[in-house]
This record gives sequence, C-alpha cells and structure tokens, in this order.
Amino acid sequence: MEKNLAQDIMFYTKGLRLPTFRKNYEIAASEAARESLSFEQYLHGLLSQEYEVRAENRKKTLIRQAGFPELKHLQDLNRQELPKDGQERLPELERLEFIGAGRNVIMAGSPGTGKTHIALGLGINACNQGLRVLFTTVPRMLTQLRESRSDKTLTRLEHRFEKYDLVICDEFGYISYDKEGAELLFNHLSLRAGNKSTIITTNLTFDRWPEIFGDPTLTAAMVDRLTHRAYLVDMTGPSYRVKETRKWNQQKGKLMTHDS
Repeated sequence: MEKNLAQDIMFYTKGLRLPTFRKNYEIAASEAARESLSFEQYLHGLLSQEYEVRAENRKKTLIRQAGFPELKHLQDLNRQELPKDGQERLPELERLEFIGAGRNVIMAGSPGTGKTHIALGLGINACNQGLRVLFTTVPRMLTQLRESRSDKTLTRLEHRFEKYDLVICDEFGYISYDKEGAELLFNHLSLRAGNKSTIITTNLTFDRWPEIFGDPTLTAAMVDRLTHRAYLVDMTGPSYRVKETRKWNQQKGKLMTHDS
C-alpha cells in the first residue's frame, strides 16, 4: 500500500475515532484478497468489528458507572435455594420488560435470601442491553440528598436520578429516619414513580415500615407510591448465604479429609 494512502487512512480513522478499523484494516485486506471477498464484504467485516468492540466497551462503561459493589450474575444463583416466590418471579423479571414499562420491583423478606444478588444480576443484564443503571444503598442516597441540599445542588441530583433507566435501592429500612430524612427520601423516590423503574430490597414487611419512618401518613403515601403496579416479591425464607457457607464448609472439610 502506498505510504501516503496508509498515512491518510491512519489520519482519517483517528479523526473519525475508529480504532478497531485502524488496527485491523491491513490484516482484513489481506484476508479479503486471499478469499476473493468483494469490497462490500471487506468493508462490512471491518465495520462489524468496530461496532462489536464499541458495543462491548459500552457495556463495560455502563457497568462501571452503575456503581455495583460487586458483580453478581443471575446465572451464578442456585435458584432452587431461593424462596418460592423468588423462584417463580425471576424468569419474568429477567426478561427486563418491567424496565420498559416503568414498573418497580420490591423484594422484601429475610436477610441473606438472595435479594441483593437478584437485584445486581438484573442490573448487570440491563447494562448489557445498553440501559443506564444506578446502584445505591438507601443510607448512601440519603447522605447525598442532605449534602446536595446543603450545597444547593439538589435539583441537579434530582435531574440525574430521573434519567436512569433503572435505579437499585439496596438496604431499605436498615436504619430509622427522622422526619426530614423521610420526607427527602419520599420526594426523591417519587420522582421516578410511574415513569422509570426502581428495584428496592428490604428486610422489613410493609407493616413494619412505620417503625423506620415514624410518620404513619408519610409511610402510607410512600408504600402507595412505590407499590403501584409494582412486582412484589416475597423473599422470606432460610438464609441463602448461610446455606451456601455451610455447603462450602462441608466441601472444604471433605477436601481436608481426603488430603490427610
């Protein structure tokens, strides 16, 4: 290939931000000549490579920006160990149609039954479909709300919060809230009600929410707003984590016995 032509290709692909195209075009040209591919087939191959690499990088960026504390996938779940309602609802939820419909998912039940794992898995799948996801704990969210209000940046935070395709609020009900905190939380979560999806995980059944919010009227309004057309998943049951730990220890014990 002529030197000037090669330099022009490097220049144009840099300007157009086509790094995969730039990296592979010479190898692809040799393969096209060897296999007698048409120009259209050669160009199609290069463009498809560029597209696939960009799509994969986009997924990785969305997953990184989501703020997941760890990457837990749905395929890693032992579904038979989940509470019955979780087992039955998961096949429908993992289709992610609830996101397009703007419906909430509330998983309530015992600690360690797989609520956060399911939420993380659904969030990662959403990122892999090109959707913008935010993972946060409710205590962290409340801290951000208080700080934003003090800094007079609350409106900016609210605009960002409304734009996510999916928000995952973990650890709902782990701490009690004063009246100010409860109102901030209610107003913030209400921004997405009926329009965008929110997944909430909590160890408390709805009848115990007044314990953490104090105000029965505010609690009733929050329950009504969050549960309207929502998927309510009962995750009450034996601890999934305890069973997994017990199984791991049993396997480790067998290995130690075998080694000895």
